[in-house]
Amino acid sequence: MSAPVLQPEMLCQVGFVVHDVVATAQKYSEAFGFPMPEIIQTPGFDKARTTVAGEPSEATARLAFFQTGQLVVELIEPDETPSVWRDFLDRNGEGVHHIAFRVADTKATEARLAQDGITTLQQGLFVDGSGMYTYLDTAPQLGVMIELLETFGKKN
Repeated sequence: MSAPVLQPEMLCQVGFVVHDVVATAQKYSEAFGFPMPEIIQTPGFDKARTTVAGEPSEATARLAFFQTGQLVVELIEPDETPSVWRDFLDRNGEGVHHIAFRVADTKATEARLAQDGITTLQQGLFVDGSGMYTYLDTAPQLGVMIELLETFGKKN
Protein backbone atom coordinates (compact mmCIF):
# COMPACT_ATOMS: atom_id res chain seq x y z
CA MET A 1 0.00 0.00 0.00
CA SER A 2 1.42 3.38 -1.00
CA ALA A 3 1.67 6.36 1.33
CA PRO A 4 -1.30 8.74 1.24
CA VAL A 5 -0.87 11.89 -0.84
CA LEU A 6 -1.86 14.05 2.13
CA GLN A 7 -0.04 13.11 5.34
CA PRO A 8 -2.36 13.07 8.40
CA GLU A 9 0.29 14.66 10.61
CA MET A 10 0.31 17.65 8.25
CA LEU A 11 -3.35 18.49 8.97
CA CYS A 12 -3.01 22.02 10.30
CA GLN A 13 -6.21 24.02 9.87
CA VAL A 14 -9.99 24.05 9.82
CA GLY A 15 -11.57 26.97 7.99
CA PHE A 16 -15.04 28.40 8.52
CA VAL A 17 -16.79 30.83 6.17
CA VAL A 18 -18.77 33.47 8.07
CA HIS A 19 -20.88 36.55 7.35
CA ASP A 20 -19.08 38.80 9.86
CA VAL A 21 -15.52 37.89 10.83
CA VAL A 22 -15.29 40.45 13.66
CA ALA A 23 -18.51 39.35 15.38
CA THR A 24 -17.68 35.66 14.95
CA ALA A 25 -14.10 36.11 16.20
CA GLN A 26 -15.48 37.92 19.24
CA LYS A 27 -17.83 34.98 19.94
CA TYR A 28 -14.98 32.47 19.60
CA SER A 29 -12.77 34.60 21.85
CA GLU A 30 -15.43 34.71 24.55
CA ALA A 31 -16.52 31.07 24.25
CA PHE A 32 -13.04 29.54 24.23
CA GLY A 33 -10.99 32.14 26.10
CA PHE A 34 -8.86 32.91 23.05
CA PRO A 35 -7.37 36.38 22.72
CA MET A 36 -9.09 38.39 20.00
CA PRO A 37 -7.00 37.92 16.84
CA GLU A 38 -5.97 40.55 14.34
CA ILE A 39 -8.41 40.84 11.44
CA ILE A 40 -6.46 40.56 8.19
CA GLN A 41 -7.61 41.90 4.83
CA THR A 42 -6.35 39.80 1.91
CA PRO A 43 -4.90 41.70 -1.05
CA GLY A 44 -6.35 41.80 -4.55
CA PHE A 45 -4.96 40.15 -7.66
CA ASP A 46 -1.90 42.43 -7.99
CA LYS A 47 -0.37 40.98 -4.81
CA ALA A 48 -2.14 37.65 -4.27
CA ARG A 49 -2.25 36.48 -7.90
CA THR A 50 -5.55 34.79 -7.04
CA THR A 51 -7.19 32.57 -9.62
CA VAL A 52 -10.69 31.12 -9.47
CA ALA A 53 -11.39 28.27 -11.89
CA GLY A 54 -8.04 29.12 -13.50
CA GLU A 55 -8.96 32.75 -14.23
CA PRO A 56 -7.48 35.84 -12.52
CA SER A 57 -9.71 37.15 -9.74
CA GLU A 58 -9.87 40.14 -7.42
CA ALA A 59 -11.45 37.89 -4.75
CA THR A 60 -10.60 39.13 -1.29
CA ALA A 61 -11.69 38.29 2.23
CA ARG A 62 -11.22 39.35 5.82
CA LEU A 63 -9.56 36.65 7.91
CA ALA A 64 -9.02 35.83 11.56
CA PHE A 65 -6.75 33.04 12.82
CA PHE A 66 -6.88 31.29 16.19
CA GLN A 67 -3.81 29.18 17.03
CA THR A 68 -5.01 26.25 19.14
CA GLY A 69 -1.89 24.11 19.42
CA GLN A 70 -1.28 22.05 16.27
CA LEU A 71 -4.53 23.19 14.66
CA VAL A 72 -5.37 26.69 13.44
CA VAL A 73 -9.01 27.78 13.28
CA GLU A 74 -9.49 30.21 10.38
CA LEU A 75 -12.52 32.47 10.00
CA ILE A 76 -13.18 33.83 6.49
CA GLU A 77 -15.54 36.66 5.56
CA PRO A 78 -15.58 36.85 1.75
CA ASP A 79 -16.29 39.95 -0.29
CA GLU A 80 -18.89 39.86 -3.07
CA THR A 81 -16.36 38.94 -5.78
CA PRO A 82 -16.66 35.37 -7.11
CA SER A 83 -14.55 32.97 -5.03
CA VAL A 84 -14.82 29.56 -3.39
CA TRP A 85 -15.62 31.41 -0.15
CA ARG A 86 -18.47 33.45 -1.66
CA ASP A 87 -19.85 30.37 -3.46
CA PHE A 88 -19.86 28.42 -0.20
CA LEU A 89 -21.53 31.20 1.81
CA ASP A 90 -24.19 31.79 -0.85
CA ARG A 91 -24.93 28.08 -1.24
CA ASN A 92 -24.59 26.81 2.35
CA GLY A 93 -24.52 29.75 4.73
CA GLU A 94 -21.91 29.82 7.47
CA GLY A 95 -20.01 26.64 8.24
CA VAL A 96 -16.97 24.44 7.81
CA HIS A 97 -15.42 25.34 4.48
CA HIS A 98 -12.17 23.38 4.41
CA ILE A 99 -9.51 21.39 6.18
CA ALA A 100 -5.93 22.27 5.31
CA PHE A 101 -2.72 20.30 5.00
CA ARG A 102 0.84 21.60 4.82
CA VAL A 103 2.60 20.37 1.68
CA ALA A 104 6.16 20.75 0.44
CA ASP A 105 5.26 20.91 -3.25
CA THR A 106 1.82 22.16 -4.28
CA LYS A 107 2.28 21.47 -8.00
CA ALA A 108 3.34 17.85 -7.41
CA THR A 109 0.44 17.31 -4.98
CA GLU A 110 -2.04 18.85 -7.45
CA ALA A 111 -0.70 16.63 -10.24
CA ARG A 112 -1.01 13.49 -8.12
CA LEU A 113 -4.57 14.34 -7.02
CA ALA A 114 -5.53 15.23 -10.61
CA GLN A 115 -4.95 11.54 -11.39
CA ASP A 116 -7.98 10.89 -9.15
CA GLY A 117 -10.03 13.57 -10.92
CA ILE A 118 -9.55 16.20 -8.20
CA THR A 119 -9.25 19.68 -9.68
CA THR A 120 -8.07 23.04 -8.35
CA LEU A 121 -10.81 25.57 -7.65
CA GLN A 122 -8.90 28.59 -6.31
CA GLN A 123 -5.28 29.45 -5.68
CA GLY A 124 -3.34 32.47 -4.44
CA LEU A 125 -0.42 33.80 -2.46
CA PHE A 126 -0.40 34.37 1.30
CA VAL A 127 -0.97 37.95 2.47
CA ASP A 128 2.77 38.37 3.14
CA GLY A 129 3.87 36.49 -0.01
CA SER A 130 5.65 33.77 1.99
CA GLY A 131 3.68 30.93 0.46
CA MET A 132 0.54 29.89 -1.35
CA TYR A 133 -2.84 28.33 -0.74
CA THR A 134 -4.77 26.03 -3.07
CA TYR A 135 -8.37 24.90 -2.70
CA LEU A 136 -9.20 21.53 -4.24
CA ASP A 137 -12.59 20.27 -5.36
CA THR A 138 -12.84 17.40 -2.87
CA ALA A 139 -16.31 18.14 -1.48
CA PRO A 140 -18.01 15.55 -3.76
CA GLN A 141 -15.71 12.78 -2.46
CA LEU A 142 -15.09 13.92 1.11
CA GLY A 143 -17.94 16.29 1.99
CA VAL A 144 -15.42 19.09 2.62
CA MET A 145 -12.94 21.06 0.55
CA ILE A 146 -9.22 20.41 1.02
CA GLU A 147 -6.75 23.29 1.14
CA LEU A 148 -3.05 22.87 0.46
CA LEU A 149 -0.68 25.26 2.24
CA GLU A 150 2.88 25.62 0.99
CA THR A 151 5.47 27.89 2.59
CA PHE A 152 8.15 28.95 0.12
CA GLY A 153 11.75 28.16 0.97
CA LYS A 154 10.75 26.00 3.94
CA LYS A 155 10.49 22.24 4.29
CA ASN A 156 6.96 21.37 5.45
